[in-house]
Amino acid sequence: MEAAGLRLRALGLCRGNRGAFPAAHGGGGGRLHPRRPRPAGAFCSLAVATTGNGAAAAAGPVGSGAEVARAKRMLHVVLVSPLIPGNTGSIARTCAASAVGLHLVGVRYVVVKIHDSWDEFRDYFMKQDGEKRLLAFTKRGTSIHSDFSYKPGDWLVFGSETKGLPQSALEDCSREGLGGGTIRIPMVETYVRCLNLSVSVGVALYEAARQLNYEQLHYQPELPEEAQGLFPAEDIYA
Repeated sequence: MEAAGLRLRALGLCRGNRGAFPAAHGGGGGRLHPRRPRPAGAFCSLAVATTGNGAAAAAGPVGSGAEVARAKRMLHVVLVSPLIPGNTGSIARTCAASAVGLHLVGVRYVVVKIHDSWDEFRDYFMKQDGEKRLLAFTKRGTSIHSDFSYKPGDWLVFGSETKGLPQSALEDCSREGLGGGTIRIPMVETYVRCLNLSVSVGVALYEAARQLNYEQLHYQPELPEEAQGLFPAEDIYA
């Protein structure tokens, strides 16, 4: 029951934490509007484990994601200091749908904290087994995302919505033996500063998965018995 409770608690991330944040200030006067909760099965679930100091650490999505990526050394997505809960929730769902691991770096005020800083994440990354490399996605990247050749074990790194990636992350992603370089998604900057973060992750992730023949989708371990009820077999929105 404890494990199931942890998974249920983590569902808030994939829902975009509906109801946990005040509505945007504007015509509605900033009032909160309660929403009817959707069935839990419509969202991905990020398993959470509690460390000795009471902080939450991600153990990986239930039945896919980090468990599959770790076992098969496929793809991972890394978000450095994401700020908008809706983006993080959308990205978490994309990662669950594409069976890749999701890592969050930086101070977290909602649901789950995984890595407190880039340095802590880098130390964690270097301890992982197998062939691996960090790939920084930035609009100043040297390679176009669809021209770049991805490999199993790649970690796709994205920065915050307002500041992008810190310099230390960019340097590590370009360092020999640690990173594989910097990558950009083409866009016209006449009217917008950048693509939405969740859109960028989806574009990059599915291009990498396409090049790898969506291999990570073929390895779906059995759901733990206590979590099976969270995911309906039928498409309830069809």
